[in-house]
Amino acid sequence: MKKIKTSLGEKKLINKRRLIGSGFMFAACYLLVLLVVFIMIVVNDIHGWVNFFVEQYSDILSLVVSIFFLFGIGFFYFYFEDREFLYKSSNIVFYFSLVIVSVILCYVFGRFVNIYARPYAMFAVLWLFLKNRRQALFLNFIFIFLIFSIDLFANGRSVNADIEAYSTLLLGFVCGTFGVFFANKVRTRSELLLTGVFLSVPTVFIIFFFQIPNAQYDWIDYVSSAGFQILGCVISAVLALTFMPIFEAVFNCLTPFRLRELTSTNAPILVRLNSEAPGTFNHSLIVAQLAETCAVAIGENAELARAAAYYHDVGKLRQPDCFTENQSGYNLHDEITPELSADIIRSHTRDGYDLLVQNHLPKVIADVAREHHGTLPIKYFYDKAMRYSGDADIKDFSYQGPIPQSKIAAIIMIADAAEAATRASADRSPEKVEQVCRGIIEERMDLRQFDECDITMKELNIIKQTLVEALSGIHHHRVEYPDIRFNREKKAVKTEEDHE
Repeated sequence: MKKIKTSLGEKKLINKRRLIGSGFMFAACYLLVLLVVFIMIVVNDIHGWVNFFVEQYSDILSLVVSIFFLFGIGFFYFYFEDREFLYKSSNIVFYFSLVIVSVILCYVFGRFVNIYARPYAMFAVLWLFLKNRRQALFLNFIFIFLIFSIDLFANGRSVNADIEAYSTLLLGFVCGTFGVFFANKVRTRSELLLTGVFLSVPTVFIIFFFQIPNAQYDWIDYVSSAGFQILGCVISAVLALTFMPIFEAVFNCLTPFRLRELTSTNAPILVRLNSEAPGTFNHSLIVAQLAETCAVAIGENAELARAAAYYHDVGKLRQPDCFTENQSGYNLHDEITPELSADIIRSHTRDGYDLLVQNHLPKVIADVAREHHGTLPIKYFYDKAMRYSGDADIKDFSYQGPIPQSKIAAIIMIADAAEAATRASADRSPEKVEQVCRGIIEERMDLRQFDECDITMKELNIIKQTLVEALSGIHHHRVEYPDIRFNREKKAVKTEEDHE
């Protein structure tokens, strides 16, 4: 008990240090954003920027304070909602990189094209695909207030500037928020481009209502502003598609587009798996189908489940002939000790993780490869060792973990075992499949394999029922075909058995 307390204390200390480090990184990145904003002010008035800083020093101070509070709100949002985000320096760099790129693009289009042509939705859409929807909605507010602060305090204080600042504030909110909702179900690049077109519809109405109070209402101005706003929405989608692969590669993010690339049978590792370990490849395809169905049933990311299942056993590429599904008669394990056999078998989780990391696949997929057997015992070789010596340590015949850290990993742990057990069973009736799946889940619960993945009993029951239905469909009973052959004239001919 004392050791556990010390371990928890050390973990708290490490997390506290990470949090302090994250605070300093936020501060450094904040200063970088200020530098970018000041450069924009200089470029905006290359000859009179010194006078601007002298005459509008109060506005500059307000801008500095506003940006500080905006990023402070962002920091505390992550602190209370997703503290793990702050523990990784790469996440903070990603956040500020996306902010800086988005601010610069809004400045360029607003300065050299038209203020309504700004790609407001790009930031929210990119965050949606590269991270998640909930964060995208909140951080969009911070980003739009950042643009509003720059417009209000860094562009001179005139009536027109203030009106434009407030109108673009509302347009930015609408573009970003609607962009997140419209693009949430997008799975192809053409659909994302179409989203940019749909996004322009509500913003055109906003421009119309903003210009109604104008006593000298001009339809030409309205059409011009609406046209630039439509252009800005489409450009947001185009720029999101342009920058998405860059952020994917630099920060190793996972998007639906990249998931589709990873699950293509032309993906390099899958091509190698199919060639060198065809049995494992076919097993992985079935597990992927099962995992995807289970993920849909409990509301998890089905595409991620399928991709993780495709790659969960790639560690077997190191020694494919040592695994039953790839053997064709000869079995190496008949000639070596149970201890060595267990070590070979359990090493495939670690080898898979290393292979996926080396090939720069997303960490979430590599984690599943390492976690899908948790700390389960390798029963076959433990039993073999007990029969040989009568004395064996279960730790020497167990996987090294860690146990599943996500629901996706738990799904694949269950689906992997259920598929293998059902395939090895002579009786594949729904009743037998249900018994097998229930036993697999109960055993893993007894061994506390689900303690760290927040999966509920209700979800486990749904997974069990889903697997029973799916496996019963895969291994359904077929009628026995009659032993008849037909010749070219489609006339039945007798077989050798009939002659006998």
